Amino acid sequence: MKTITRRQFAHSLAGTIAAPAILGAAVRAADKTKRLPIAFSTLGCPKWDWKQILDQASQLGYAALELRGILNEMDLPKSPQFTGAKLAESLKDLAALGLKISDLGASARLGEPDAARRQAQLDEARRFIDLAHKLKSPYVRVFGGALQKGQTMEEATKLIVAGFKELHQHAKGSGVTLVIESHDEFTTSQSLLAILKGANLPTAALLWDAHHTFVSGKEQPDFTFKQLGKFTRHTHLKDSRPEGTGRRYVLVGTGEVPVKETVKVLAKSGYRGYYCFEWEKRWHSEIEDPEIAFPHYAKVMREYLAEAGVKA
Repeated sequence: MKTITRRQFAHSLAGTIAAPAILGAAVRAADKTKRLPIAFSTLGCPKWDWKQILDQASQLGYAALELRGILNEMDLPKSPQFTGAKLAESLKDLAALGLKISDLGASARLGEPDAARRQAQLDEARRFIDLAHKLKSPYVRVFGGALQKGQTMEEATKLIVAGFKELHQHAKGSGVTLVIESHDEFTTSQSLLAILKGANLPTAALLWDAHHTFVSGKEQPDFTFKQLGKFTRHTHLKDSRPEGTGRRYVLVGTGEVPVKETVKVLAKSGYRGYYCFEWEKRWHSEIEDPEIAFPHYAKVMREYLAEAGVKA
């Protein structure tokens, strides 16, 4: 499949997304309360400040933001944007544009076996729960984590379940649910069901990264959702294709990940969460800039959601 250069992409959409302001006028809803349920992760715009993130989300017709770092600060509770008087100001900024915070992306690994490191992971999750409550965000993302040397899946699963149960005591009453992302060793329905059924808590649910369950878990979207649908509260959607010995993230619809099929599966089920674009620009500087990727995702998702019968 031929790689699309930034110049070629911009040229191909001339007249509709030649500039962010023009694109925004074309795709944003006239009424900010009637946007499609699309979001993007700030992982995709590591050089944008708070105001630019909000302005672009509003102009492009996004309804929500997944917070995964702002500029150089990845530990969100320490971000100047959410401390002191700035927190109230940030909430006003969001309200003025009719934007929501879909979730906060913590890096806490609940399967960590080392006692001291494990405590640090759980403490991080608690801090993110507290911030999510203040930001009126319903979810905090956590990881199971990669298996450590000598650790078995069974041992890691028990630790993750125990972590959920411990964090439940902190989260209950806050309105915040922890969502474990299909990531690392936990990208199959079987591995995730063992955790979610084992926890059996109202504060424990799933962030379905449909890229990972397809590429790493080798599962088709309809199969995954049949197993995990009742636990799914949030999504990560992205596309990729093989490159060398690995994979390269590409603009949605230009790779081999069945994003369109995933949208259909979710819409058919009555899924009421956000269709969130996780563009990993912070980790992969070689992929397209957010000025290209975010408008493209908004445009493509409008088409996919319309086909699936989802309205603003």
